[in-house]
Amino acid sequence: MHFSLLSVLGQALRGQRGWTPHWRDAGPRDAYDVVIVGGGGHGLAAAYYLAKEHGITDVAVLERSHVGSGNVGRNTTIVRSNYGLPGNIPFYERSMKLWEGLEQDINYNAMVSQRGVLNLYHSDGQRDAYARRGNAMRLAAVDAELLDREGVRAIVPFIDFDNARFPVKGGLLQRRGGTVRHDAVAWGYARAADARGVDIVQNCAVTGIRREGGRVVGVETCRGPIRARKVALSVAGSSSLVAAMAGLRLPIESHVLQAFVSEGVKPLIDGVMTFGAGHFYISQSDKGGLVFGGDIDGYNSYAQRGNLATIEDVMESGMALWPGLGRLRLLRHWGGIMDMSMDGSPIIDRTPVDGLYLNAGWCYGGFKATPAAGFCFAHLIARDEAHPDAAAFRLDRFATGHLIDEKGVGAQPNLH
Repeated sequence: MHFSLLSVLGQALRGQRGWTPHWRDAGPRDAYDVVIVGGGGHGLAAAYYLAKEHGITDVAVLERSHVGSGNVGRNTTIVRSNYGLPGNIPFYERSMKLWEGLEQDINYNAMVSQRGVLNLYHSDGQRDAYARRGNAMRLAAVDAELLDREGVRAIVPFIDFDNARFPVKGGLLQRRGGTVRHDAVAWGYARAADARGVDIVQNCAVTGIRREGGRVVGVETCRGPIRARKVALSVAGSSSLVAAMAGLRLPIESHVLQAFVSEGVKPLIDGVMTFGAGHFYISQSDKGGLVFGGDIDGYNSYAQRGNLATIEDVMESGMALWPGLGRLRLLRHWGGIMDMSMDGSPIIDRTPVDGLYLNAGWCYGGFKATPAAGFCFAHLIARDEAHPDAAAFRLDRFATGHLIDEKGVGAQPNLH
């Protein structure tokens, strides 16, 4: 079904009885050209772009639970491309441009809201660092504005300027950044991929990776074996576990990242704001809740829950920036499993096992990268060569020393 104003009005007149399921609840076939393990945003986007850009439709996306049950539905919805290193800028800017045209491309309301992302700075040294990042962005034709104290006050007048422990001196603003409805991204890509012939198989956990003569020939699942010419892994925090089924040890550790939502209130903050003196970021959802988060929990875990010490740390940063938050009640919080690479940057590359491809190591940046990750991963799977925008995200960079250390927030807790 094609969504449009006329279709919505027509369904209203028919009592909403003509809507059809967004995608087929497909069962697994015996064999496919490509099997993508992981039915999150990245896996679904890769399947969609394989079909759209490369004409490869004999594809299955295997999800161990239901579509959107992983990190794509467990994040703070922020999208941006305000990076400063050559290995990152073209990739995240491609993602931003894909976000800007996503709803028209997949014919689905993903609630893309370019409300702006404001990174605050609190010292002269931090101002200089943001100036360098902003200049790198502008040299790459990415929008960036360096604001002084009064420029920040005009956007967020409610934060503590006068009595703050860490006085706000200015900020780096990317007006094209903002938020996107996370669930809608998963549903929209699933619907668009299904419409092009991709099988989306839910409740189908991969239990093994089959190899013959050093090459991948398929996967074992809880619903039986599936043969495949190519197998692509896109399983976020479970990357190390699934890769181990093929005998690989990845430079990744899994940690919990908690997120929080307050009770619903009237509009308070229009865009996204980050605290420069601690790891804290906040925006407001369309339902009125303030959505915020901070650092990962400092221990390895595969559990989608956090601990009180990290909650205290996040709240402390929030109160230092915006004391008024202390008057709000917390509605809920949750955790997502983060696949933290050693340099805080992702991996999109072929593995040493022929026919096995890897998309992992996203750390804090997985959701904002969804369109570009799917686009570049599809290019890699289809052509067996890295897309130019993702050429730096090699698996062997940890052995060769070509790290992409944007912020020094890899897997080591003492770097956060």
